[in-house]
Amino acid sequence: MTKFVVSRLFKAVITVWFIVSLVFVCTRMSGDPTLWILPDDAPEAARIELRESLGLDRPVTAQYVSYFADALRGDMGCSYKYLRPVNEVFAESAWATVSLGVLAFSLAILLGVLLGVMAAVHRNSPLDRITMSATIAGYTVPNFVFGILLIFLFSLKLRMLPSGGNSTAAHYIMPTLTLMMGPMANIARLTRSSMLDVLRQDYLECARSKGVPEIVVIFKHSLRNALIPVVTIIGLQMGIIIGGSVVVETVFAWPGIGSLIVNAAKTRDFPMLQYGILIIAAAVTLTNTMVDLSYAFLDPRIRDNF
Repeated sequence: MTKFVVSRLFKAVITVWFIVSLVFVCTRMSGDPTLWILPDDAPEAARIELRESLGLDRPVTAQYVSYFADALRGDMGCSYKYLRPVNEVFAESAWATVSLGVLAFSLAILLGVLLGVMAAVHRNSPLDRITMSATIAGYTVPNFVFGILLIFLFSLKLRMLPSGGNSTAAHYIMPTLTLMMGPMANIARLTRSSMLDVLRQDYLECARSKGVPEIVVIFKHSLRNALIPVVTIIGLQMGIIIGGSVVVETVFAWPGIGSLIVNAAKTRDFPMLQYGILIIAAAVTLTNTMVDLSYAFLDPRIRDNF
């Protein structure tokens, strides 16, 4: 078991390192940030001095070594725009992203599993057809398109919900629906498929013959044995929610980490962009690692054969 855990954690660290390194190189290839920081009529001498102060006049390899050396000490750099440590700037916006992501993820799991179970139990019924048709729309329509449609309907036409910000509970409704729709649809589809396989097993008929209530047969005996493939897709959907928050926050003017990353990319704020990608990469990789580790607890054969 220890070997299994160490192996997964090592792969997670390598993955995050590779992503951050790739982003570091790509940012240096994207252009000169002084073009955004200084006005267009600034003299070239001022630009040269600013590049030297930011360390951008050094070779990329030297910048790369310095970046990781500082990161290991907890220094992630200062924002070119805010002139403050990037971890402080992101900390101020973290709660907005975390609260939205946790709410969307929790609802996606709860409703996705529930809809998938109901569709499987009532296979080929109108409920099943409606549910599966809705899931097809849920995972095929891009989240930014769905978000814009919600804004058009509930903000512009009906004037029921605010289109941006996060100051009240009403501000959470449309961003949460937009962020959870795709993951919920995928979870529901796989839950239905997995449940259909389990519901065909003979041992369920044995449980029913013993007088076990149908709800216990479905949610205790059937759903538990159908969880492994569902757990896999749940982990992947968490990554989709984390990554999708960048787009959704931009659509709804949500003051979170995603908005900071988009603005950093626009203004070539390298430290902000690198730190934002690091957060997302670490969160997605950690989620997938936890999913891998959960296999060992759900199915002991996995850890015994490692």
